[in-house]
Amino acid sequence: MPQHRLDPIDRKILSELQADGRMTNVELAKRVGISAPPCLRRVRTLEEQGYIRGYHADVDPRELGFEVQVFAMVGLQRQAEADLSAFEELCRSWPLVRECHMLNGEVDFILKCVAPDLSTFQTFLTSELLTSENVGSVKTSLVIRGAKDDPGVPFDVLEERLSRTA
Repeated sequence: MPQHRLDPIDRKILSELQADGRMTNVELAKRVGISAPPCLRRVRTLEEQGYIRGYHADVDPRELGFEVQVFAMVGLQRQAEADLSAFEELCRSWPLVRECHMLNGEVDFILKCVAPDLSTFQTFLTSELLTSENVGSVKTSLVIRGAKDDPGVPFDVLEERLSRTA
């Protein structure tokens, strides 16, 4: 649940920046229907409050030579908080691991990994992931192709939900 109540303009700012984080403040202000100075103040406030965590370019891994994408489902031997935190910290240190999510259910973590080739991923799997302390099992699935990769949240769903509760 959000810590602060966002008004429609704040939500529109977030939606527009999520779609194009490179637009100028003037263009953003025009799109959300306010002048540039208050728009910039709102953006800075949204950043300070943690709604905007950062800005990045959406690079194409394959264009950069990262041909392999793998999801690894990891089961730990122990799930005490210290063990979970230690595994998360380990994941943060591995460059091939691009995402790490703790799950509820049969699998403790799912990792999204990228590698330039299958051999590089296999080396990571056998010499780092499988040999890590507390790792009990790893199942991997090689991505054949991606059909959708939308960042962020669906603002249209949020707006529809808010209109029903108003």
